Amino acid sequence: MQHFALNGSIRKAANKAAIKAFRRQGLVPCNLYGLGMENVLFTVDAKDLKGLTNTPKSFIVDLKMDDGKAYTAILHELQWHPVTDACLHVDFLAVDQVKPIAIMVPLSISGHAAGVQRGGKFYQSLRSVKVSGLMKNLPDEIAVDITPLGLDSQFKAGDLQVKDITVLTPKGTVICGVKATRNSVAEAPAEE
Repeated sequence: MQHFALNGSIRKAANKAAIKAFRRQGLVPCNLYGLGMENVLFTVDAKDLKGLTNTPKSFIVDLKMDDGKAYTAILHELQWHPVTDACLHVDFLAVDQVKPIAIMVPLSISGHAAGVQRGGKFYQSLRSVKVSGLMKNLPDEIAVDITPLGLDSQFKAGDLQVKDITVLTPKGTVICGVKATRNSVAEAPAEE
């Protein structure tokens, strides 16, 4: 999985006035926790954070603090402003090399479904799935070949086969499929 470098500044104050002051300066308040460590309160530049939040990709985040310490983490939770869509707060979860990580990984759809060639309509319900595995085994994306999908067929999370990775998304969750349309249904009896 790809890594994303992010620089942070340790913050002491956690009251509402201090948080508002950080946001006015273009900084986003953040929190790092996990692995039995004490919470680390820090801020990051909102512009730097956009490279991490404004993409469908998933990253392992390499945090470098201004006090010289470095941490490896993943995005755990984001809070957004309801009107401006500005990021208000970020929670990071500390991870290490030897414990499994649960993370959302984007899906990459490829191929041309057989059902679409017969007049059906392709639909995609999920853009990413939750997986668990060691950091070294996590893929950047999971490939889904839709070529064998016929009319009224679906590809579910249980159909995904990824080496050394456990798919945590429920097996019955539909990823994508092909629906029959009026044109495809009208052509089917004519072919028989």
